[in-house]
Amino acid sequence: MNVSSPSTSDGINIWRTWALTVTYEAGEYTKQKFKAEKTGGDPVIPSPNLDTDLVMACDRLADVLIKAYKNPIQMQMDIARYSKLITAKDMGHNEQREAKLLERCPPGHEGKKLVDKPATILDASGTIIAWYLPDALSDTTQ
Repeated sequence: MNVSSPSTSDGINIWRTWALTVTYEAGEYTKQKFKAEKTGGDPVIPSPNLDTDLVMACDRLADVLIKAYKNPIQMQMDIARYSKLITAKDMGHNEQREAKLLERCPPGHEGKKLVDKPATILDASGTIIAWYLPDALSDTTQ
């Protein structure tokens, strides 16, 4: 990925503007590609301001997002109810408090479940509460 920036007498501000613009366009491209894949829409053409490596990274991210979206794991937990039961002072490890919360808001599954491919975790209402996105970003992109 080409990370050089235009040079001017005010190089720092130009670089910030360039970096923000490229970041915004990469995000928009990834969002549009995800939506198109999800809904069966028309193919999305990336901005000419994005270099090939960045477009490939965005494509990879969109592909992993789609795989996760198509692999939902439903929990019986109601995240809205759970969030009303916890407070800012619920920090650290308090076995008694955790047992009480688990009793009032059980996760709704038997034991532990190994997730080894992209997935979304849904609460009882179908709200996505977590995304698991392994290998969404290459080492270079990170």
